[in-house]
Amino acid sequence: MRRRHLLLAALAPATARAEGIRRGRVLAFPRDHGAHPESRTEWWYVTGFLGPFEAPTHGFQVTFFRSRTGLAVDNASRFAPRQLLFAHAALTDLKARTHRHADRIVRWSGDPGAALASASLTDGDVRIGRWRLHHDGSAWHALIDDAELPLQLTLWRTQPLLLQGEAGFSRKGPDERQASHYVSEPQLQASSTLGSGRAWLDHEWSDEVLHPQAVGWDWIGFNLLDGSALTAFQLRRADGGALWAGGSWRAPGGPAQAFAPADVTMTPSRVWTSGASGARYPLDWTVRTPAGQFTVRPLLDAQELDGRSSTGTVYWEGLSELNDALGRRVGLGYLELTGYAGRLSL
Repeated sequence: MRRRHLLLAALAPATARAEGIRRGRVLAFPRDHGAHPESRTEWWYVTGFLGPFEAPTHGFQVTFFRSRTGLAVDNASRFAPRQLLFAHAALTDLKARTHRHADRIVRWSGDPGAALASASLTDGDVRIGRWRLHHDGSAWHALIDDAELPLQLTLWRTQPLLLQGEAGFSRKGPDERQASHYVSEPQLQASSTLGSGRAWLDHEWSDEVLHPQAVGWDWIGFNLLDGSALTAFQLRRADGGALWAGGSWRAPGGPAQAFAPADVTMTPSRVWTSGASGARYPLDWTVRTPAGQFTVRPLLDAQELDGRSSTGTVYWEGLSELNDALGRRVGLGYLELTGYAGRLSL
């Protein structure tokens, strides 16, 4: 699922199409790989693993966020903070049992040609300084030029785009306005200086995701060894109960099957407490969907990200394994847990 949002078309540059988030809108590519500055919140989210499926060596996350501030609407200056761009990067080293992360934040006027930071309106290309994620038509390229966490990735498409929900219109709550346009790219072939593996990319933009009763969400995205792709998520109330749920399943070469809220049950078991934030995260899960029942287990407990210097949130996002009813590993991917270190505010 993954992420943030009132429609104010006056904030959008003249070249952007302020179509809003609506059921029935036909997504068009490569345009819709690009930014949608008329929407409130947007993110491009890359997660994956490197090394063999049986014994991965690393997990990685590269995320760029865009948030429309609602400020400086009438200010023509190119320095006006109409938008904010954020980025998070993380690298899990399973041999060393370490998890490193870094983040960035910068204001953006909405000009796609801005020098310090920019987001293309015609294709996927978002940049903060020397951090960049861009699409060249056949592959995505990620560059994190950071002294503490250098990372360079190339991600080749092996399957068609997966439009989540109803042709890319993904409900996130009991009110239809709580929805996003949501596009996934599972089973990406990943290559980096640390090795090769598989990745998953989510691109999502919205005006409103969180219902007033929601405090956060639990989400999984798994590439299965047989080429299938599984997504499942739930929005949680303060008491831990599910307010809304969804997801999808796609077998290789087949159509995507969208899950209704009643189709998905995510039940936590083991809890891990972060020594840094004190947050208590449920890391082991049983997930029931129309595609089957699975268990989810992280490959390293300590995969918490402290994004308080950028997005203002602390959350858990980590490389995990997906097991079938017999306990066999059938997939690798990422588990994301938000709202456990305090109510998520988007």
